[in-house]
Amino acid sequence: MKDQFEEFVVNHRDEFDGKMPAEKNWKRISESIFGREAASLWNSVSMWRAAAIVLMGISVYLFIGKQNAIPAPRQEAIQQDFSDVESFYEDQISQKVALISQEGSFSDDSFTQDIQKLEAMYTMLREEMRKGRSEKVKDALVLNLLVRLDLLNQQIQKLEESKKGKVGPATI
Repeated sequence: MKDQFEEFVVNHRDEFDGKMPAEKNWKRISESIFGREAASLWNSVSMWRAAAIVLMGISVYLFIGKQNAIPAPRQEAIQQDFSDVESFYEDQISQKVALISQEGSFSDDSFTQDIQKLEAMYTMLREEMRKGRSEKVKDALVLNLLVRLDLLNQQIQKLEESKKGKVGPATI
């Protein structure tokens, strides 16, 4: 019987070559050979891409929202801290200015210009602090005060050196 079947296939080969089985037959054959594929939502690449995009969007929203918002109690604490620091440095600066005005005048034009520029920057930063209190603006204001104090100390040192140079020790 097997020989008859083979002989039939060989004799009628041309008739078999032009015909294709139906798609559902191929699907059944494929499932029987490779096993059934589970069409799961979690195995979908597009699902994972969409989840990643949503996660990224939420992360950016939360990051930007937390970065810009400073809680009201924290703002008041920043203002109180800054007020204390500002009053201390303003007292120091006024003492140095009074000492310099007793010793002599601001003879150095670059020193006067630097102090004026720093005061102008301080005024701008102070306005920014009134609009929205933040740590960065507070730090910039404190740095400005420190730089002004340092410039005044340098000017005092120059005045003291010039005084020593004029008086000088007696030579024998």
